Amino acid sequence: MDNKKYIGLLNYMKDLGSVVVAFSGGVDSTFLLRAAKEALGDKVAALTIVAPYIPRWEVSEAKELVKKIGIRHEFLEVPTIIDEIKLNPKDRCYLCKKTLFSMVKSFAKNNGFEYVVDGTNVDDINEYRPGLRALKELGIRSPLLENGLTKSEIRELSKELDLPTWNKASYACLLSRIPYNTELREEDFDKIEKSERYMIDNGFKVVRVRCHKDLARIEVPRNDIKRLIVMDLLDEISLKFKEFGFKYVSLDVQGYKTGGFNSDIEGEVKQDAKRTFTRG
Repeated sequence: MDNKKYIGLLNYMKDLGSVVVAFSGGVDSTFLLRAAKEALGDKVAALTIVAPYIPRWEVSEAKELVKKIGIRHEFLEVPTIIDEIKLNPKDRCYLCKKTLFSMVKSFAKNNGFEYVVDGTNVDDINEYRPGLRALKELGIRSPLLENGLTKSEIRELSKELDLPTWNKASYACLLSRIPYNTELREEDFDKIEKSERYMIDNGFKVVRVRCHKDLARIEVPRNDIKRLIVMDLLDEISLKFKEFGFKYVSLDVQGYKTGGFNSDIEGEVKQDAKRTFTRG
């Protein structure tokens, strides 16, 4: 592929020698894993985290993707919610990443890999992602970010590489569906996952179901709201969501927005981004 950034990425990966790719099965980590294989061959392993707040269908998709790429695939089992984030603090992403990626680093060290890499890209630094600070502190490398690749470029290159994820909707762990300073419960993750999967299977590829205890707040892009407001469909959604464990079901008329609970901490969002990516 004659693309300067992609060639630069391959050379960057070769210089690392051997890597563990933190692999979720999303657009970025799939592209990164494909590039890592091209650059390093069998000196690569994909490691997928399995936790209560990672949708099971996403783990299944990750398995299939790695199988197609043809790379060693391992799983980091985290069977319960880690103590540091049980009350969903504002810096839960930082605390979670610090704990989980410390485990990933241990895996890499114990299995003879030199580096851990993740799929952070250039666009991520403009969002509230305190977890990126944890990655920086742990020495996790972010090849896509360090080679100046944006989300749109990653999608374009993924399409050229014939990766099935090139047009996959962006996703995030289910922790982002719960308001800050709210006790995290595994039963909430279960009903969120089932509800979102139901919406996806009904053609709403971009959807978030925010959980306010017994109330589900559905977010879809504004141009999908009209398609959603059909009485028979609304009745069906309400019935299904209640089967999944919600008592009340609502629609956010403002539509989908990334980081739906971050508006309450807007000042901290800006400060965290500035602090994390100030280059010294």
